[in-house]
Amino acid sequence: MVFALSSTLQLALPATLDPAAERELSRRFDGRLAGIDEAGRGPWAGPVAVAAVILDHAAVPDGLADSKTLSEARREQLYEEILATAVVAVALASPREIDARNIRAATLQAMARAARALPLAPLACLIDGRDVPPDLPAPGQAAVKGDGRLLCVAAASIVAKVTRDRLMTRVDSLFPGYGFAGHKGYGTAQHAAALARQGPCPLHRRSFRPVAVALGLREA
Repeated sequence: MVFALSSTLQLALPATLDPAAERELSRRFDGRLAGIDEAGRGPWAGPVAVAAVILDHAAVPDGLADSKTLSEARREQLYEEILATAVVAVALASPREIDARNIRAATLQAMARAARALPLAPLACLIDGRDVPPDLPAPGQAAVKGDGRLLCVAAASIVAKVTRDRLMTRVDSLFPGYGFAGHKGYGTAQHAAALARQGPCPLHRRSFRPVAVALGLREA
């Protein structure tokens, strides 16, 4: 079936993870249906990581689910299986981009970059959340709680989460004392104490209130 290019789609999407329904949906787009999701919108430090994934529905890893419902070990295992069987691209929105654009705009731009970086051009994109990013390479449709409803979005959520967690673990040694390997930049008590003690580092998002307070740019 051929679809005219438009900015948004209006597909009937599954309410829960349904391999058969999603396989049929993918067939309508010649197997080039991309799921897009992000990890790291809320942290005080580090980038947002976005993944775009086109699944091979003849080789979908067992157990795909919203990354937040999986253990770290299971996410790591599925990450490797997804990379081995699917078409995958990742994009990052840096802390400076987040500060310059705002978190929503920076995340949407990273989503478009990830979709455009796919080695196989998608014919349709399904995006977790309420927004369809501008500049997608194909028509898109937002899906609230899509990571719990769509296998391709669940796969993207896993790739984005593991990518970001690994990055934050690696940078822990570059910026010691903050505990990035543990909290991954999220707003924990340990992170708040380190921020008060050491001040922000280059990974911190200066537009986020706790960091701005530490810089003296806002009142507590």
